[in-house]
Amino acid sequence: MYKAQENRYGKMHYRRSGKSGLKLPLVSFGLWHNFGRDCDKENMQKMCTTAFDAGITHFDLANNYGPPYGSAEESFGRVYKDNFTPYRDEMIISTKAGFDMWDGPYGDGGSRKYLLASLDQSLRRTGLDYVDIFYHHRMDPETPVEESMMALDQAVKSGKALYAGISNYDKANTKLAMEIMQDLKCPLIINQRRYSILDRTIEEDGVKQFAKDNGLGIICFSPLAQGLLSEKYLHGIPKDSRIGCDGRYLKETDLTKEKLVAITKLDQLAKKRGQTLPQMALSWVLKDEEITSVLIGASKPEQILENVKAINNISFTQEEIALINSIKIQ
Repeated sequence: MYKAQENRYGKMHYRRSGKSGLKLPLVSFGLWHNFGRDCDKENMQKMCTTAFDAGITHFDLANNYGPPYGSAEESFGRVYKDNFTPYRDEMIISTKAGFDMWDGPYGDGGSRKYLLASLDQSLRRTGLDYVDIFYHHRMDPETPVEESMMALDQAVKSGKALYAGISNYDKANTKLAMEIMQDLKCPLIINQRRYSILDRTIEEDGVKQFAKDNGLGIICFSPLAQGLLSEKYLHGIPKDSRIGCDGRYLKETDLTKEKLVAITKLDQLAKKRGQTLPQMALSWVLKDEEITSVLIGASKPEQILENVKAINNISFTQEEIALINSIKIQ
């Protein structure tokens, strides 16, 4: 049986999610990729235990992570049962529902029917009695926000989730969701949004400032821009990279000449700061305290240990910020 390192909490820093009492590690571990049914079981286990030993207490899932759908939750459930059962009260485990999951009209969107059924399925797949955060994964234009929030409220008040979250919500719907949940006296504590040096939509659409002003946490996914900020593509496209062997979420056409020039300049700045490019990219996202946590993925344990080093230097000079702003590519 795995035994966690006793000094793990000294390796990580933690921030409160908005005005809530819940603290999250600056770096959280996302299981979007590399936890599907055909992935190496030993490697999945090693990545999770490596993350926990590094002070990462938060593990982020969704109902349709895989492939196939649901298999990441199944994989994590096995890892949890074999390694983490004694540590449940030291862990934050989240899952989501909102995107396509099963056939028919009730397996997608934001209806009460879909969200609550999906949460029950997620609990069965993971073998958990509850999750710490249950997210509505996306805005659904066909379902009133009130209905989706009332489903999250029921999930919390039934004890199947401790906190509610939203993901991919814009400013207007974030504001509406918060107002509804405040009326319901249900803890909506966080919005999960894409954010990186190369994608600053949450600044442009006002979500980042709104969250700061209203005590809502933000956890950021794709901080390395789907791997463009990972150093992998500085000298071409490796065959084992996301572009080279997958192509579903990052395509060769995404790596334009302009982006490669920008990434090369960012890499040069990172070296001057004594960081790798991905470490600097993570530090940049974490530099403002309204960002509660940043989600990283990994294909091997060593990547987790390297990326966690980002928390050792999250301060930037005005000159560095100006330089980054001058070379960013939208």
